[in-house]
Amino acid sequence: MTTRFRRLVAATTGLTFALILLGVYTGAVGAGLTCAGRWPFCDGWLGLFPANWMSFIEWFHRFVAMITGFAILGSTVAAWRGDYTRRIRYATGVALAVLPVQVLLGANTIFNFGAVAQVLHHAAALAILVALVAATAWAYVEPPEGGLAAEHQSETAPSHADD
Repeated sequence: MTTRFRRLVAATTGLTFALILLGVYTGAVGAGLTCAGRWPFCDGWLGLFPANWMSFIEWFHRFVAMITGFAILGSTVAAWRGDYTRRIRYATGVALAVLPVQVLLGANTIFNFGAVAQVLHHAAALAILVALVAATAWAYVEPPEGGLAAEHQSETAPSHADD
């Protein structure tokens, strides 16, 4: 397990948690309502740039979500391209598979603002977070590549030189 991968998956998990907190705030103040059902656009210049504080909150949430989505994609690709355990690969794969559902549920919170839409959106977010927390925990359980555990194994391995 490389330190670089551990840091990537841990940062992705932290970013996902921060995004959930930002999403709770965005939903609590009703910032998505500034879009008036014009998802993916919103108010402002050409529907692309925030016109007021509430639309800024909505757009900032979307911006952080985009960065988080790319981090999840990057973590998944790194897990599958690297020589990591199956459980880490599947955990990141689950996070990536739920991501498009999460985006669509986020759009639904704008069109159908209410408790059910919010709960579904946050449930999908928690599914992604749980998968990433598991991947992060498993990444830190595995011994590091070329680290002390690998050196210790080579020292304690039985030698067949005397045979």
